[in-house]
Amino acid sequence: MDLLLIFKAIIMGIVEGITEFLPISSTGYLILSADIMGFWTKEKADLFIVVIQLGAIVAVIYEYWGRLWQALMGLITGKSEGPNALRNPRQLGLSLIVATIPVMIIGFTLADTVKHYLFNPYTVAMMLIIGGLLILFVERKSIAVKAEEAEDISFKQALIIGLCQCIALIPGTSRSGASIISALWLGVSRKAATEFSFFLGIPVLIGAALLDMIKYSNALTSSEDWIVLGVGTLVSFIVALIFIRWLIDYVSHRDFTIFAWLRIITGILVLVVSWMFNYTIQG
Repeated sequence: MDLLLIFKAIIMGIVEGITEFLPISSTGYLILSADIMGFWTKEKADLFIVVIQLGAIVAVIYEYWGRLWQALMGLITGKSEGPNALRNPRQLGLSLIVATIPVMIIGFTLADTVKHYLFNPYTVAMMLIIGGLLILFVERKSIAVKAEEAEDISFKQALIIGLCQCIALIPGTSRSGASIISALWLGVSRKAATEFSFFLGIPVLIGAALLDMIKYSNALTSSEDWIVLGVGTLVSFIVALIFIRWLIDYVSHRDFTIFAWLRIITGILVLVVSWMFNYTIQG
């Protein structure tokens, strides 16, 4: 057993768990981390980066099981029961379906092309900077809140959020960032935008992970490979569970400006380091 490889998988799991639901691009930071550490071959690392997101998504399902179950039952019955019953569970369920359709179509069509040409540090650096500037722009706007809770999001808002989420196919953009910031722009409250992004990630990331596991499972050639993948996924679940609770508390009192600057600084550092050390960024 390669203990150094296991250690690197743990680091990658921590990075995924911390960054998945922040508007800073988990995929981008995972690509940078893998590149810095020399983590696995490119084929295995690319598969690992997609699959360990399952850990973070299972954390969302665990944390929000009650609301997710109500939304699922609401699709069938249109009702929600219990002390924490949703006002309009069917609306939440249908809005999530509407928002998921664009990325399922576009993602499944272009995923391999994007992974082949854009899974590299240079793309990540540029998109981190561009995304950070967009967050600063939106945060400086005064936008009236039209949807206080996730179940108040309209079908039109959900469709636009879903379309914006498709931009996150480009690594460094951030799926959660694209969905949260577009939701804020459309008048969704911070808490509702963040939770809707959590929920929206469930079908998207599970679908992407399962599809990659089916397509590229032959890249994992030994039991050790599967252990490395399992360790990274487990660590991402544990860390994500902690950060989900922290993020909801955070957005209830603060904006996302600090994450915008983190994106911009990280992107600039990657470009500067590559120039100073004459490092050829792989593309």
